[in-house]
Amino acid sequence: MYSEIEQATLDIDWFFTNNSEIAFAASGSGKLSASVAKSREDLELVFSWFEDLPERCDIIINPELKKIVGRVTDMYLLGFVVMAYKGLFAYDKTRPCRFLDFDYHLVASPVNPLRLSELPLEILTILLKTKFEGEMSPLLNTVSIQ
Repeated sequence: MYSEIEQATLDIDWFFTNNSEIAFAASGSGKLSASVAKSREDLELVFSWFEDLPERCDIIINPELKKIVGRVTDMYLLGFVVMAYKGLFAYDKTRPCRFLDFDYHLVASPVNPLRLSELPLEILTILLKTKFEGEMSPLLNTVSIQ
């Protein structure tokens, strides 16, 4: 389990789905959904599985990114583009270190998204605990993620 102190002081990588596509997000020291916070082991397993996936497609960097975050460097993009190349939509917290702010912005999106139907049952079962209702879009408010 991730305590609220850990959530407020760490930039935790986490995942969610909209029942067809998969997203990766960096928490920016923000509050995680209960489904993510309750199992460190599940999150580590999912992260490890996605980390081992090969690249599968081209990606698109959000053309509005510079307007959202200011300076965009290769170092900033690195973790997000790695996941996007694997077929995941990659999000970052828009205003880091604001614990109860749930706004995220798209950093990079895959041209050929990985689908839930392509996942092994163990990973699928964990991902289905953290759902977003709606389309993956450039700006998301994750307060509704269960």
